[in-house]
Amino acid sequence: MNIYEFRNVGAFIALAVVWGSSFVAIEVGLASLPPVLFAAMRYDIAALVVLAYAAYSADRWIPRTASEWKLVSVGGTLVIGLHFALLFIGQQYVTSAIAAIVLSLTPVVTPLFAYLLLPGEKLSRTGFVGVLLGLLGVAIVAQPTPSTLNGQLVGVGILFLAAVSFALGSVLTRRFTVALPAVPTQAWMMGIGAGILHGISALSGESFADATWTPTVVAGLLYLAVVAGAGGLMIYFDLLERLGPNETSLVNYVTPAIAAVVGWFALGETINAATIAGFGVIVCGFAAMKRGSIRRIVSKSDSTPRRSSGGTGTVVVDGNAYLKDAE
Repeated sequence: MNIYEFRNVGAFIALAVVWGSSFVAIEVGLASLPPVLFAAMRYDIAALVVLAYAAYSADRWIPRTASEWKLVSVGGTLVIGLHFALLFIGQQYVTSAIAAIVLSLTPVVTPLFAYLLLPGEKLSRTGFVGVLLGLLGVAIVAQPTPSTLNGQLVGVGILFLAAVSFALGSVLTRRFTVALPAVPTQAWMMGIGAGILHGISALSGESFADATWTPTVVAGLLYLAVVAGAGGLMIYFDLLERLGPNETSLVNYVTPAIAAVVGWFALGETINAATIAGFGVIVCGFAAMKRGSIRRIVSKSDSTPRRSSGGTGTVVVDGNAYLKDAE
């Protein structure tokens, strides 16, 4: 393994760690902050950081055309705003690991939305099987018994809707052909999403007066915004440039393991056999959906990235990404 391969492996591990541990940071903050307001403040900060980086590094960082504004508006509403409102609300009912596992369903259901909404998209019978396996895995994680009706089942249901919102938003954004680079696009989505989150927070009756500020809460908020949000995004696009979308997307299935380990170590969270089995079924669904990509990765024939990090059509948030997969 040469120095470049070591660098790629190190970056992949770092990305999995910061995105996996972000679910634990959310868990910590939810004990002291209203959930949607917490998410809104996170993206206030993250949007400013990423927008500043975009202004420094990109040739053009402000949307100009109607299509570009529509793209960032759709992404900001569904991929950031509604997605994270549901995620932070849902995680109040479940552990960090379960939240990460349910969100790992996103790359499985996204191609289904692409098949339904985008012209020319195809979904094979194996792909449909992959979707069904993913849904079955979520049902296993939810453990629908009378004892979970007011707890875990509710949280998993809300998190499932968060995954659906992200998947739908990431597919709808592919309807727009724009010249705005990917990083500024993400920054504007974050800013618009933060505004949506503040609106949802206000409508739900949340208030800054309900927040309890401690050094731990402030540290968690900054970690989510700067390290997991802005920093993770930069690592992701670097890996996307070096490895291509297929290898990089595998980070989705490392983050739940990181979330489980960090949650156990930091918060004493536990994970049972049913949750592990459900995650295994979701991974099988992903394998069925992405069998061609996995085959190419194993055979080392997919070593050249097919899409640059500067390209359009890439939507990525906390380990969930959708890029068209050429079979």
